[in-house]
Amino acid sequence: MIPDWLEALRAARGHESAALVTVLSTEGSAPRRAGTRMTVTAGDSIGTIGGGALEHRAIEQARKLLDLPPGSWRVQDWPLGPLLGQCCGGQVRLLLEHVAHDPDGWDWTDYVERRKAVASLIVGPDRIDRVPAEYAESGVPTPLPPRAEKPGPGTSFIEPDDRRAQRALLMFGAGHVGVAIAQRLPRLPFRLSWFDPRENRAIPGVSLQDEDAMVACAEQAEPGSAVLVFTHDHGLDYRITAAALRSQAAFVGLIGSDTKRARFLKRLNEEQLDTARLTCPIGVPGIEDKAPDIIAIAVIAQLLMLETGA
Repeated sequence: MIPDWLEALRAARGHESAALVTVLSTEGSAPRRAGTRMTVTAGDSIGTIGGGALEHRAIEQARKLLDLPPGSWRVQDWPLGPLLGQCCGGQVRLLLEHVAHDPDGWDWTDYVERRKAVASLIVGPDRIDRVPAEYAESGVPTPLPPRAEKPGPGTSFIEPDDRRAQRALLMFGAGHVGVAIAQRLPRLPFRLSWFDPRENRAIPGVSLQDEDAMVACAEQAEPGSAVLVFTHDHGLDYRITAAALRSQAAFVGLIGSDTKRARFLKRLNEEQLDTARLTCPIGVPGIEDKAPDIIAIAVIAQLLMLETGA
């Protein structure tokens, strides 16, 4: 997945001037880590270096830089507490550049393939290569160097990978709730596989499978995955739920009432299946509204809580 700021740089190419803001280093408490970037144009900002007063002032300064020739740059130190009134209390060093180079000329393969932090190695004025930084310790602040100079050839720092590992999500059913969940998944850390047996549910992203094939998919759910079940048929719901509980899925969510839960549990226990992974009804507790959009938000929140073990 290409980061927002890079997409914005590419979109601006040939159409409007753009500035790149990079967090070079930090001391103490800071909103983002060294290597975080954002792109600023005359009318927009894409990506974030942490929001608040720091980002507001950085955008302001970046737009002033757009009035200068391409290739112009500034390195700025920002004490967050004394100067900006932010309670973080740390200090951030920013590099602001009026982009002169061609972002399509960079080798960005690593943004698609990498799963680790990356060191940005500046090798010249017009090109920035990236190399795997297996030595990187994610989240460790980068101390401010003693002098505010533009990084030169051979300078390196850790660029954080803000992408979270994607959890496989198998979703069975393309009804209103399924559609509402799918609409909200882009940019969230899930890798969706979506199934429905009804040909009249030819929705983009839905794989039309017969019922036996759907049951087989559930039974083969990969370790750590999440399974959501809300088809048009309670009998099919049961078959998929039982299959998912025979898999190594970490979470099996079933839409339904307390009555449906009780009936399913009775049958599943008779089959001697481990129902500890079964969540029914689905969604974080306390949200009673049954509108599909609200159910979707409650379910996605529940799936995100799996990351923290909550």
